[in-house]
Amino acid sequence: MKTFHINKGFFIVVMTMVVLTYTNMVYGQLDNTQTMTKSGTTAAQFLKIGVDARATAMGNAFTAMEGDVSSIFWNAAGLANVKRLETMFVNNDWLAGVGFHYLGLALPLRGIGVLGLSVTSLTVPDDKVRTVTEPEGTGEYWGAQDLAVNLSFARKLTDKFSIGGNIKFIQQTIWHSHANTFAMDLGALFVTPFKGIRLGASLANYGGELRMTGRDQKLSVDPDLINQGNVEFVNALYETDAFPLPLIFRVGLSGELVRTKALRLSYAIDALHPNDNTEAVNAGFELAVGETFFLRGGHANLFRENAEEGLTLGGGLHYRLWGTQAILRIDYSYVDFGRLKYVNRVSIGIII
Repeated sequence: MKTFHINKGFFIVVMTMVVLTYTNMVYGQLDNTQTMTKSGTTAAQFLKIGVDARATAMGNAFTAMEGDVSSIFWNAAGLANVKRLETMFVNNDWLAGVGFHYLGLALPLRGIGVLGLSVTSLTVPDDKVRTVTEPEGTGEYWGAQDLAVNLSFARKLTDKFSIGGNIKFIQQTIWHSHANTFAMDLGALFVTPFKGIRLGASLANYGGELRMTGRDQKLSVDPDLINQGNVEFVNALYETDAFPLPLIFRVGLSGELVRTKALRLSYAIDALHPNDNTEAVNAGFELAVGETFFLRGGHANLFRENAEEGLTLGGGLHYRLWGTQAILRIDYSYVDFGRLKYVNRVSIGIII
Protein backbone atom coordinates (compact mmCIF):
# COMPACT_ATOMS: atom_id res chain seq x y z
CA MET A 1 0.00 0.00 0.00
CA LYS A 2 1.29 3.46 -0.86
CA THR A 3 2.26 5.55 2.17
CA PHE A 4 1.79 9.31 2.35
CA HIS A 5 4.56 11.16 4.19
CA ILE A 6 3.00 13.70 6.55
CA ASN A 7 4.68 15.29 9.54
CA LYS A 8 3.64 14.56 13.13
CA GLY A 9 2.21 18.01 13.70
CA PHE A 10 -0.21 17.52 10.87
CA PHE A 11 -1.45 14.30 12.48
CA ILE A 12 -2.24 16.11 15.71
CA VAL A 13 -4.09 18.85 13.80
CA VAL A 14 -6.11 16.26 11.89
CA MET A 15 -7.09 14.38 15.05
CA THR A 16 -8.09 17.63 16.74
CA MET A 17 -10.28 18.54 13.76
CA VAL A 18 -11.85 15.08 13.79
CA VAL A 19 -12.70 15.31 17.49
CA LEU A 20 -14.12 18.83 17.12
CA THR A 21 -16.17 17.84 14.10
CA TYR A 22 -17.62 14.83 15.86
CA THR A 23 -18.34 16.92 18.95
CA ASN A 24 -20.30 19.47 16.92
CA MET A 25 -22.30 16.71 15.22
CA VAL A 26 -23.00 15.03 18.53
CA TYR A 27 -24.14 18.15 20.35
CA GLY A 28 -26.43 18.99 17.46
CA GLN A 29 -28.29 15.74 18.06
CA LEU A 30 -27.66 15.20 21.79
CA ASP A 31 -28.94 18.44 23.32
CA ASN A 32 -28.17 17.02 26.78
CA THR A 33 -28.17 18.95 30.07
CA GLN A 34 -26.45 18.56 33.39
CA THR A 35 -29.69 17.71 35.21
CA MET A 36 -31.38 15.38 32.71
CA THR A 37 -30.07 11.94 31.75
CA LYS A 38 -32.72 11.45 29.02
CA SER A 39 -32.77 7.75 29.86
CA GLY A 40 -35.44 5.83 27.97
CA THR A 41 -35.76 8.43 25.21
CA THR A 42 -34.09 6.45 22.41
CA ALA A 43 -35.01 3.32 20.49
CA ALA A 44 -32.86 0.35 19.38
CA GLN A 45 -31.08 -0.08 22.72
CA PHE A 46 -29.50 -3.27 21.41
CA LEU A 47 -27.08 -1.08 19.44
CA LYS A 48 -25.32 -0.33 22.76
CA ILE A 49 -24.58 -3.97 23.62
CA GLY A 50 -20.90 -4.90 23.28
CA VAL A 51 -20.63 -7.59 20.64
CA ASP A 52 -17.53 -9.60 21.59
CA ALA A 53 -15.90 -11.20 24.60
CA ARG A 54 -12.48 -9.57 24.21
CA ALA A 55 -13.60 -5.94 24.44
CA THR A 56 -16.32 -6.55 27.03
CA ALA A 57 -13.78 -8.30 29.26
CA MET A 58 -11.75 -5.08 29.08
CA GLY A 59 -14.62 -3.00 30.41
CA ASN A 60 -15.79 -1.97 26.90
CA ALA A 61 -12.65 0.16 26.52
CA PHE A 62 -11.71 -0.62 22.92
CA THR A 63 -11.96 2.60 20.90
CA ALA A 64 -8.19 3.03 20.65
CA MET A 65 -7.06 -0.59 20.71
CA GLU A 66 -5.27 -2.17 17.77
CA GLY A 67 -8.18 -3.51 15.81
CA ASP A 68 -9.66 -6.83 14.89
CA VAL A 69 -12.99 -7.76 13.31
CA SER A 70 -14.87 -6.52 16.40
CA SER A 71 -13.71 -2.98 15.58
CA ILE A 72 -16.72 -2.81 13.28
CA PHE A 73 -18.67 -2.13 16.47
CA TRP A 74 -16.20 -0.18 18.63
CA ASN A 75 -14.33 1.98 16.11
CA ALA A 76 -14.37 1.16 12.42
CA ALA A 77 -10.95 2.80 11.95
CA GLY A 78 -9.37 -0.05 13.93
CA LEU A 79 -10.47 -2.42 11.19
CA ALA A 80 -7.64 -1.02 9.04
CA ASN A 81 -5.15 -3.03 11.13
CA VAL A 82 -6.61 -6.36 9.98
CA LYS A 83 -4.02 -8.10 7.81
CA ARG A 84 -5.78 -11.41 7.08
CA LEU A 85 -9.31 -12.64 6.64
CA GLU A 86 -11.03 -12.67 10.05
CA THR A 87 -14.37 -14.02 11.16
CA MET A 88 -16.15 -13.92 14.52
CA PHE A 89 -19.30 -15.56 15.83
CA VAL A 90 -21.10 -14.88 19.11
CA ASN A 91 -24.21 -16.65 20.38
CA ASN A 92 -25.08 -16.07 24.02
CA ASP A 93 -27.92 -15.41 26.43
CA TRP A 94 -28.50 -11.78 27.28
CA LEU A 95 -30.47 -10.52 30.26
CA ALA A 96 -33.91 -12.00 31.03
CA GLY A 97 -33.46 -14.95 28.69
CA VAL A 98 -33.10 -12.82 25.56
CA GLY A 99 -30.79 -14.22 22.89
CA PHE A 100 -27.90 -12.19 21.45
CA HIS A 101 -26.21 -13.17 18.17
CA TYR A 102 -23.35 -11.57 16.24
CA LEU A 103 -21.52 -12.50 13.06
CA GLY A 104 -18.58 -10.45 11.77
CA LEU A 105 -16.29 -10.69 8.75
CA ALA A 106 -13.26 -8.58 7.80
CA LEU A 107 -11.58 -8.90 4.40
CA PRO A 108 -8.34 -6.99 3.56
CA LEU A 109 -8.17 -5.68 -0.01
CA ARG A 110 -4.56 -5.05 -0.95
CA GLY A 111 -3.88 -1.44 -1.87
CA ILE A 112 -7.47 -0.43 -1.13
CA GLY A 113 -8.35 -1.01 2.52
CA VAL A 114 -10.33 -3.44 4.65
CA LEU A 115 -13.95 -4.34 3.94
CA GLY A 116 -16.16 -5.49 6.80
CA LEU A 117 -19.61 -6.99 7.19
CA SER A 118 -21.51 -7.77 10.38
CA VAL A 119 -24.97 -8.85 11.45
CA THR A 120 -26.29 -8.28 14.99
CA SER A 121 -29.53 -9.78 16.25
CA LEU A 122 -31.38 -9.68 19.55
CA THR A 123 -34.33 -12.08 19.83
CA VAL A 124 -37.11 -12.51 22.37
CA PRO A 125 -38.46 -16.08 22.65
CA ASP A 126 -41.98 -16.58 21.30
CA ASP A 127 -44.75 -16.38 23.89
CA LYS A 128 -48.51 -16.90 23.91
CA VAL A 129 -50.81 -14.08 22.86
CA ARG A 130 -53.08 -13.47 25.83
CA THR A 131 -56.14 -11.23 26.10
CA VAL A 132 -58.53 -10.25 28.89
CA THR A 133 -61.11 -12.71 27.61
CA GLU A 134 -58.55 -15.44 26.84
CA PRO A 135 -55.88 -15.24 29.55
CA GLU A 136 -54.59 -18.75 28.77
CA GLY A 137 -53.83 -17.81 25.18
CA THR A 138 -55.58 -17.31 21.87
CA GLY A 139 -53.60 -20.02 20.09
CA GLU A 140 -51.28 -17.43 18.53
CA TYR A 141 -47.69 -16.65 19.49
CA TRP A 142 -45.88 -13.34 19.39
CA GLY A 143 -42.17 -12.56 19.28
CA ALA A 144 -39.75 -9.66 18.95
CA GLN A 145 -36.45 -9.17 17.19
CA ASP A 146 -33.88 -6.41 16.69
CA LEU A 147 -31.58 -6.51 13.68
CA ALA A 148 -28.61 -4.46 12.47
CA VAL A 149 -26.65 -5.12 9.28
CA ASN A 150 -23.35 -3.23 8.91
CA LEU A 151 -21.24 -2.64 5.82
CA SER A 152 -17.84 -1.29 6.85
CA PHE A 153 -14.73 0.10 5.22
CA ALA A 154 -11.45 1.21 6.77
CA ARG A 155 -8.18 2.44 5.33
CA LYS A 156 -4.75 3.47 6.56
CA LEU A 157 -3.92 6.90 5.20
CA THR A 158 -0.43 6.46 6.66
CA ASP A 159 1.16 3.86 8.89
CA LYS A 160 0.05 5.99 11.87
CA PHE A 161 -3.39 7.28 10.91
CA SER A 162 -6.51 5.29 9.99
CA ILE A 163 -10.10 6.17 9.25
CA GLY A 164 -13.18 4.01 8.89
CA GLY A 165 -16.93 4.02 8.76
CA ASN A 166 -20.08 1.91 8.72
CA ILE A 167 -23.38 2.16 6.94
CA LYS A 168 -26.02 0.18 8.80
CA PHE A 169 -29.59 -0.92 8.30
CA ILE A 170 -31.55 -1.13 11.56
CA GLN A 171 -34.87 -2.88 12.11
CA GLN A 172 -37.00 -3.52 15.19
CA THR A 173 -39.91 -5.95 15.03
CA ILE A 174 -42.66 -6.72 17.58
CA TRP A 175 -45.13 -9.31 16.32
CA HIS A 176 -46.71 -7.75 13.19
CA SER A 177 -45.22 -4.27 13.68
CA HIS A 178 -41.81 -3.03 12.66
CA ALA A 179 -39.63 0.06 12.35
CA ASN A 180 -36.72 0.59 9.94
CA THR A 181 -34.03 3.20 9.46
CA PHE A 182 -30.45 3.73 8.31
CA ALA A 183 -27.49 5.08 10.26
CA MET A 184 -23.75 5.49 10.01
CA ASP A 185 -20.66 5.27 12.19
CA LEU A 186 -17.44 7.23 11.74
CA GLY A 187 -14.08 6.57 13.35
CA ALA A 188 -10.43 7.63 13.43
CA LEU A 189 -7.34 6.07 15.01
CA PHE A 190 -3.96 7.75 15.43
CA VAL A 191 -0.69 6.33 16.77
CA THR A 192 1.07 9.21 18.51
CA PRO A 193 4.85 9.72 18.62
CA PHE A 194 4.65 9.54 22.44
CA LYS A 195 5.67 5.96 23.26
CA GLY A 196 3.26 4.65 20.67
CA ILE A 197 0.16 5.70 22.61
CA ARG A 198 -2.92 5.40 20.42
CA LEU A 199 -5.79 7.90 20.28
CA GLY A 200 -9.17 6.88 18.92
CA ALA A 201 -12.50 8.60 18.35
CA SER A 202 -15.77 7.23 17.07
CA LEU A 203 -19.32 8.40 16.51
CA ALA A 204 -21.88 5.59 16.44
CA ASN A 205 -25.52 5.43 15.33
CA TYR A 206 -25.84 8.82 13.65
CA GLY A 207 -29.00 8.51 11.58
CA GLY A 208 -32.76 8.56 11.32
CA GLU A 209 -35.55 7.83 13.76
CA LEU A 210 -37.61 4.69 14.34
CA ARG A 211 -41.41 4.67 14.21
CA MET A 212 -43.41 1.46 14.64
CA THR A 213 -45.92 0.65 11.90
CA GLY A 214 -47.86 -2.46 10.92
CA ARG A 215 -51.20 -4.18 11.15
CA ASP A 216 -51.05 -4.39 14.94
CA GLN A 217 -51.77 -0.64 14.91
CA LYS A 218 -54.94 -1.10 12.89
CA LEU A 219 -58.30 -1.40 14.66
CA SER A 220 -62.04 -0.85 14.19
CA VAL A 221 -63.86 1.57 16.50
CA ASP A 222 -67.30 3.05 16.98
CA PRO A 223 -66.78 6.81 16.60
CA ASP A 224 -69.91 7.64 18.65
CA LEU A 225 -70.89 5.23 21.41
CA ILE A 226 -73.81 7.38 22.64
CA ASN A 227 -75.85 8.13 19.54
CA GLN A 228 -77.47 5.39 17.50
CA GLY A 229 -77.79 5.26 13.74
CA ASN A 230 -74.29 6.47 12.98
CA VAL A 231 -71.56 4.47 11.29
CA GLU A 232 -71.07 1.55 13.64
CA PHE A 233 -67.40 0.80 12.88
CA VAL A 234 -64.66 2.91 11.37
CA ASN A 235 -61.19 1.63 10.55
CA ALA A 236 -58.59 3.50 12.59
CA LEU A 237 -54.83 3.51 13.03
CA TYR A 238 -52.81 4.08 16.19
CA GLU A 239 -50.24 6.79 15.54
CA THR A 240 -46.94 5.98 17.23
CA ASP A 241 -44.14 8.40 18.10
CA ALA A 242 -40.76 8.40 16.39
CA PHE A 243 -37.70 7.92 18.59
CA PRO A 244 -34.05 8.74 17.83
CA LEU A 245 -31.21 6.22 17.85
CA PRO A 246 -28.80 5.87 20.82
CA LEU A 247 -26.05 8.14 19.55
CA ILE A 248 -22.69 7.53 21.26
CA PHE A 249 -19.50 9.57 20.98
CA ARG A 250 -16.38 7.78 22.23
CA VAL A 251 -12.86 9.10 22.73
CA GLY A 252 -10.18 6.70 23.89
CA LEU A 253 -6.50 6.10 24.39
CA SER A 254 -4.53 2.90 24.72
CA GLY A 255 -0.96 1.72 24.85
CA GLU A 256 1.44 -0.89 26.19
CA LEU A 257 3.05 -0.88 29.60
CA VAL A 258 5.10 -3.94 28.60
CA ARG A 259 5.76 -5.19 25.09
CA THR A 260 8.25 -7.99 24.46
CA LYS A 261 8.19 -11.10 22.33
CA ALA A 262 6.96 -13.19 25.23
CA LEU A 263 4.76 -10.71 27.09
CA ARG A 264 2.44 -7.81 26.34
CA LEU A 265 0.46 -5.73 28.85
CA SER A 266 -1.96 -3.28 27.22
CA TYR A 267 -4.21 -0.71 28.84
CA ALA A 268 -7.20 1.19 27.45
CA ILE A 269 -9.39 4.05 28.65
CA ASP A 270 -12.54 5.34 26.93
CA ALA A 271 -14.68 8.39 27.67
CA LEU A 272 -18.32 8.11 26.54
CA HIS A 273 -20.86 10.82 25.77
CA PRO A 274 -24.27 9.32 24.88
CA ASN A 275 -27.49 11.13 24.01
CA ASP A 276 -29.60 9.09 26.46
CA ASN A 277 -27.53 8.96 29.63
CA THR A 278 -24.81 10.73 31.56
CA GLU A 279 -21.13 10.60 30.63
CA ALA A 280 -19.01 7.67 31.77
CA VAL A 281 -15.52 6.20 31.58
CA ASN A 282 -14.57 2.64 30.65
CA ALA A 283 -11.16 1.20 31.55
CA GLY A 284 -9.47 -2.14 31.07
CA PHE A 285 -6.29 -4.10 30.47
CA GLU A 286 -5.13 -7.11 28.47
CA LEU A 287 -2.22 -9.38 29.41
CA ALA A 288 -0.95 -11.53 26.54
CA VAL A 289 1.53 -14.37 26.93
CA GLY A 290 3.16 -15.13 23.61
CA GLU A 291 0.02 -13.76 21.90
CA THR A 292 -1.51 -17.15 22.73
CA PHE A 293 -2.92 -16.93 26.26
CA PHE A 294 -4.81 -13.84 27.40
CA LEU A 295 -6.04 -12.46 30.70
CA ARG A 296 -8.29 -9.42 30.75
CA GLY A 297 -10.10 -7.22 33.24
CA GLY A 298 -11.75 -3.84 33.53
CA HIS A 299 -14.67 -1.75 34.71
CA ALA A 300 -17.47 -0.19 32.67
CA ASN A 301 -19.50 2.93 33.44
CA LEU A 302 -17.13 4.52 35.93
CA PHE A 303 -18.49 7.77 37.44
CA ARG A 304 -22.04 7.04 36.17
CA GLU A 305 -24.66 6.91 38.92
CA ASN A 306 -27.08 3.98 39.14
CA ALA A 307 -25.24 1.97 36.48
CA GLU A 308 -25.68 -1.80 36.64
CA GLU A 309 -22.85 -2.89 34.31
CA GLY A 310 -19.56 -2.73 36.19
CA LEU A 311 -16.73 -5.17 36.86
CA THR A 312 -15.54 -7.22 33.89
CA LEU A 313 -13.18 -10.20 33.67
CA GLY A 314 -12.16 -12.67 31.01
CA GLY A 315 -9.51 -14.50 29.07
CA GLY A 316 -8.75 -16.09 25.76
CA LEU A 317 -6.82 -18.62 23.75
CA HIS A 318 -5.49 -18.11 20.22
CA TYR A 319 -4.41 -21.46 18.82
CA ARG A 320 -2.75 -22.13 15.48
CA LEU A 321 -4.51 -25.02 13.76
CA TRP A 322 -2.16 -27.89 13.06
CA GLY A 323 -0.63 -27.88 9.58
CA THR A 324 -2.13 -24.53 8.58
CA GLN A 325 -1.63 -20.81 9.03
CA ALA A 326 -5.15 -20.44 10.39
CA ILE A 327 -5.59 -19.29 13.99
CA LEU A 328 -8.57 -20.30 16.11
CA ARG A 329 -9.63 -17.60 18.59
CA ILE A 330 -11.71 -18.41 21.65
CA ASP A 331 -12.44 -15.57 24.07
CA TYR A 332 -14.57 -15.41 27.20
CA SER A 333 -15.91 -12.56 29.32
CA TYR A 334 -17.82 -12.24 32.57
CA VAL A 335 -19.68 -8.97 33.17
CA ASP A 336 -21.28 -8.07 36.50
CA PHE A 337 -24.69 -6.41 36.07
CA GLY A 338 -25.43 -5.82 39.75
CA ARG A 339 -29.10 -6.43 40.49
CA LEU A 340 -29.48 -8.02 37.06
CA LYS A 341 -26.80 -10.59 38.02
CA TYR A 342 -24.24 -11.27 35.27
CA VAL A 343 -23.70 -12.03 31.58
CA ASN A 344 -21.28 -14.58 30.14
CA ARG A 345 -20.00 -14.21 26.58
CA VAL A 346 -18.00 -16.56 24.38
CA SER A 347 -16.58 -15.40 21.06
CA ILE A 348 -15.28 -17.84 18.49
CA GLY A 349 -13.30 -16.65 15.49
CA ILE A 350 -10.85 -17.74 12.84
CA ILE A 351 -7.99 -15.83 11.24
CA ILE A 352 -7.13 -17.30 7.86
